[in-house]
Amino acid sequence: MCTAASLLAEDHYFGRNLDLEYSYNETVVITPRNYCFKFREVDNIETHYAMIGMAFVVDNYPLYYEACNEKGLSMAGLNYYEADYKEFDENKDNVTPFEFIPWVLCQCENVKEAIELIKNINLVKINFSEELPLSPLHWMISDREQSIVVECDADGLKIYYNPIGVMTNSPSFDKQVFNLNDYRHLSSKTPKNTFCENLQLDVYSRGMGGIGLPGDLSSSSRFVRAAFTLLNVVLGDSEEVNVSQFFHVLGSVTQQRGCCEVAQGKYEYTIYSSCINTDKGIYYYKTYYNSQISAVNMYDYDLTNEELDIYPLIDTPQINYQNGKKEEYMFN
Repeated sequence: MCTAASLLAEDHYFGRNLDLEYSYNETVVITPRNYCFKFREVDNIETHYAMIGMAFVVDNYPLYYEACNEKGLSMAGLNYYEADYKEFDENKDNVTPFEFIPWVLCQCENVKEAIELIKNINLVKINFSEELPLSPLHWMISDREQSIVVECDADGLKIYYNPIGVMTNSPSFDKQVFNLNDYRHLSSKTPKNTFCENLQLDVYSRGMGGIGLPGDLSSSSRFVRAAFTLLNVVLGDSEEVNVSQFFHVLGSVTQQRGCCEVAQGKYEYTIYSSCINTDKGIYYYKTYYNSQISAVNMYDYDLTNEELDIYPLIDTPQINYQNGKKEEYMFN
């Protein structure tokens, strides 16, 4: 289960929480323009837009979870249990789901171009390998101007416009948006007493406009909570402030290890949170055990190269001791 978000300040920011009970030793990966993307059923792409994102690299192939290309187009794949991939269709571009992110980001500058490309796509059910079968996914694609959600279920491929800038997991995106109607009364402001004009009801606390905002870890509740936070968050006038605010949006729906048991002794938790400045090509991230923000700049690498540039995650706690020495804080 995961959450993705798109936020426009002076620059555009895109990112996600990855919520799972296991890790594939993900790394931040820069794919330069001349790395050859080899596809299973469509022609290879030898020259393309460069991209940066989080990926599991297998046999020198980046299986991207989310990424942004040098034109500012971003894309993320999240679990979607209703996913229904199709058989080979000779009249379509047969792209496997694990190839979908590079297929789009290699070729498209913006959401408009992505929509045109996707119209002729068939998400064909071909596993990466026997050890790595396909995951059921749907995708959020964003640029500075707009976002869409792409889902492939029993009824076929669907594209939804996403004016909210948030996506979680099942149910389908249209149902998640409809569910927001139940929360139209929520506000960041202190509410007026509409219960009864003859009854004195006190404002005994701040934040009472948010009473009813769901706090559980289900995908529907996370969608509402992330949407409310994203649409009300106050932006700043600096990169540091806006990156921090983006992580606070994701922080409203992070999962703590131990609160969501998916099997005996196995717990889903937020393995990492990411924020990409899509205009500057900077990938920021935090991990569950290291809340310090780390950053990788796509443009600090030679994008005319042919080889992947891979950065292992810094996942150990980073504590700034403001006085004394580290050893003085340790107990035997």
